[in-house]
Amino acid sequence: MASPPTVRFAAVGDLHCTKDSAGTLRGFFAQAAEAADVLLLCGDLTDYGTAEEAKVLADELSVVHKPIVAVLGNHDYESGTPDVVRQTLGSVGVKLLDGEAIELHGVGIAGAKGFAGGFGRGSLGAWGEPAIKLFVNEAMQEAMKLESALAKLRTRQRIALLHYSPIAGTVEGEPVEIFPFLGSSRLEDPLVRYPVGAVFHGHAHRGAPEGRTVNGVPVFNVAKPLLQRLHPDRPPYRLWEVAVEPVEEAATR
Repeated sequence: MASPPTVRFAAVGDLHCTKDSAGTLRGFFAQAAEAADVLLLCGDLTDYGTAEEAKVLADELSVVHKPIVAVLGNHDYESGTPDVVRQTLGSVGVKLLDGEAIELHGVGIAGAKGFAGGFGRGSLGAWGEPAIKLFVNEAMQEAMKLESALAKLRTRQRIALLHYSPIAGTVEGEPVEIFPFLGSSRLEDPLVRYPVGAVFHGHAHRGAPEGRTVNGVPVFNVAKPLLQRLHPDRPPYRLWEVAVEPVEEAATR
């Protein structure tokens, strides 16, 4: 019996594209596109979330003739115009997920930015001042976006795409004082209810490259600065290969 076909994903986050990045990323993107069938971008696509930075990144991505799926990161919100970043990248075919899901080559991808708030017993609770409650509510809303996206998937193979981490394991290596700002256990809860094959995120530039959720799902920190530091001899993206069952053709009458 022939082995099922495979789909290769190249995942990277924290590109932090600036106006001076023109001409510096095309080779990297071309290399990733040659190695994979789909490119996954895990937020902080730009450095300040400006229209100029988004245009530079869109131009750099023009060498990619494979599907590109992305989520935004906190840096993409800095200038208060995340919709401009979405529209600019969308104009060159990038599929930005914000609580949505997409199916490519038989693999389902659910995406959301995520948010901060801490992990496990260190998670911030919605108690006290209104500002604290608003902060926690933001984390809960992002977790609900992820859950909504995951619930839409009907494929056997599934991937979750985030910017913030859903577990403490992949932020270890960062100063412990900033752990609460690197992710939230609230993002892990949907991944327990709707298991996936892998989770990809960025944001933690000095974190750990791999970890697992409480139910054993592999989580990969693909922040570009982290991958460059850990593997200076390799292209800074993570390859993930998924076996996909062939679709049986309907019987003819």
